[in-house]
Amino acid sequence: MGLIGILLGLALLIWLALRGWSMLLLAPAAALLAAAFALEPLLANWTQTFMGSAAAFLAQFFPLFLLGALFGKLMDDSGVSAIADFMTERLGERRAVLAVVLAGALVTYGGVSLFVAFFVLVPMAQALFRAASIPRRLMPAAITLGTSTFTMSALPGTPAIQNAIPMPFFGTTPFAAPGLGIVASAIMLGFGLWWLGRAERAARRAGEGYGALDGTAVDAAADDPVVRELATTAREFDPAEIHRGQHGDAKPPIARAFLPLAVVVSVNLLMSLVLLPRLDFSFLAEERWGPTSLSAIAGVWAVVVALASAIATLIAVNYRYFPALRASMDAGANASVLPAVTIASLVGFGAVVAALPAFAAVRDWVLSIEGGPLVSLAVATNVLAALTGSASGGLTIALDALGNAYMELAAGKDIDPALMHRVAVIGSGTLDSLPHNGAVVTLLALCGLTHRESYFDIVMVAIVGAIIALVAVVALGSAFGSL
Repeated sequence: MGLIGILLGLALLIWLALRGWSMLLLAPAAALLAAAFALEPLLANWTQTFMGSAAAFLAQFFPLFLLGALFGKLMDDSGVSAIADFMTERLGERRAVLAVVLAGALVTYGGVSLFVAFFVLVPMAQALFRAASIPRRLMPAAITLGTSTFTMSALPGTPAIQNAIPMPFFGTTPFAAPGLGIVASAIMLGFGLWWLGRAERAARRAGEGYGALDGTAVDAAADDPVVRELATTAREFDPAEIHRGQHGDAKPPIARAFLPLAVVVSVNLLMSLVLLPRLDFSFLAEERWGPTSLSAIAGVWAVVVALASAIATLIAVNYRYFPALRASMDAGANASVLPAVTIASLVGFGAVVAALPAFAAVRDWVLSIEGGPLVSLAVATNVLAALTGSASGGLTIALDALGNAYMELAAGKDIDPALMHRVAVIGSGTLDSLPHNGAVVTLLALCGLTHRESYFDIVMVAIVGAIIALVAVVALGSAFGSL
């Protein structure tokens, strides 16, 4: 009965989430349903197990949600579109797909929140694709390739929350397994560009043009409550806040627009590989600090300092481009709350399920998958990300339930934790892009397109390319270790 309860809880979660129900209600309800079928105490599971795990997730990662959303909103209001304009001028309509992909990669690797990037890139893609007579149905795939694949899960040092989640479990940094991350990034980018180029050429041969003129999809999507609920399970920005604050009328020079992004990358690298390892943090072993260790929190600290430095730089160099700085900061801070609590609720659901006696059979099956810990970890993160429609939620659930077991297996087989980190993150970024994923739903709504029109190309660039990269990383990591 316990396993039936787990399956029914998952089914309830997915079915009602797709219909726009709040995860804040669904996650505890699904967890209690699973606990009831297992004849486990309901109130204890809710207040102790569910809330304990949700609170622990917020304690570890809320600073990243807060600073990430704040940075994204400040970039949006001070002229992040200047970067899109720069890419458009440099590459033009002849390389429209490449311009959109690279613009998305630059802003997301530089720390701009995914949904802020969407609101900047969709108008850019509409203008370029219309001028180049490229079908608008390919816009979501091009934007997804640049924002939600290699810069989210593979490129070393990415400040994405997905890259931060494994760090406390494995004692790693954002630059874990850099060689394998670069290889995976090259595979995802290369395969995605090949597929989009192939689709563009096929459309030209068939005489397919841009298609129907755009309506008001971008503004409508930001205010759609169903889109909002799905979106907040996927990334760290609440779309409802995108039109709050105030955009500046003028745009900063391109150097000033790029500078905060460069600060994120450079400070992240400096903190991870130079400053933190050289400082004495032995005081963290005291009871008042946890106790904890530097290896458990250094990665999160590095990203926190990088984002905080970038925010300070952004305000300092672009201050006059903010018509209402306080309003922009308020909107950015508010945009972090619902996504953080939503993902924490998913984590709480996973904690209740993992504590049920029936889950032991699931755990034993996952850990016994042939191919060793790397294959098992890749399967676990894939499946849980697919079920939750969230890379961050699925990844946290997998590591909360199985992280210690994977560390023991890795130690027994002399597998570098950095390799486990990279496999886990890339694995979470594959099947999370199924049709119910919040980022997919939001992007299609912003583009004014449907799953029928555009989802197949998203599958090819976001799922197929990522799976190829994941297989390559597991194979190379098994043969040569963490590179």
